[in-house]
Amino acid sequence: MHLAEEGELRGEVLDVGCGTGENALYLASLGHQTWGIDSSPLAIEKAKKKAQERQVNVRFLVWNALQLKKLKKSFDTVIDSGLFHVFSDRERPVFAAGVASVLRPGGKYYMLCFSDREPDSFGPRHLSQEEIKATFRNGWRINYIREAHFESHVHPNGAHAWLSSITRL
Repeated sequence: MHLAEEGELRGEVLDVGCGTGENALYLASLGHQTWGIDSSPLAIEKAKKKAQERQVNVRFLVWNALQLKKLKKSFDTVIDSGLFHVFSDRERPVFAAGVASVLRPGGKYYMLCFSDREPDSFGPRHLSQEEIKATFRNGWRINYIREAHFESHVHPNGAHAWLSSITRL
């Protein structure tokens, strides 16, 4: 995870939509107190098994990402690698409010989502920078939205993505 190597991540971390937990496990191995949530019980089961095998302490939970407020926990950093783009137009503001509810003031939300620069035939919904900005217009500061890539078996150079750094005010 380049963000960790660049020193951008700090404090307690929530990996929202963590899947089988690779990012959360990596961050915990660097000393971050880390939680990972995903709606898939099978993914969380695999993540917990990996944590046990690697002897890494991460709290993994089956959780609906549209109900983050119910976690009753706050974090310095929230990471999202491939979740935001699955939400509908109506769900995105709900998700953003949930992220705000678990992110301490001044905390950062890092999001990797499919870009509208990706051809329509590949991957889930593709978002524009304008859609990201509109979702995080109030109560947030967008630090950057820059080009990135998702690893892909279909595209040798990866699928087009946006990497965003967004601070909760």
